[in-house]
Amino acid sequence: MDATIDRAGRLVVPKPIREAAQLHPGTRVRFHVFDGYVEIEPIPAEISFKRSGASLIAVANTEGERLTTEEVERTLARSRSESATNRLPE
Repeated sequence: MDATIDRAGRLVVPKPIREAAQLHPGTRVRFHVFDGYVEIEPIPAEISFKRSGASLIAVANTEGERLTTEEVERTLARSRSESATNRLPE
């Protein structure tokens, strides 16, 4: 899929790509450049966990669209992976 950068440097990400990458209005992204190629990475929403009875509930730290179940699961998986990586040996 092709797109054109306008004079102000803006780029419209085609709808099928936005949908596949789950990019929504207000989604923050990070740019990386590797050997002349540009990679756009969505920045996961920052969340906090709040206790509700016996359950933990993920709550977005910023206003915006509600997190989908998939976004919460992806964030939890990343958080658990980072925790496991950063854990000190016993």
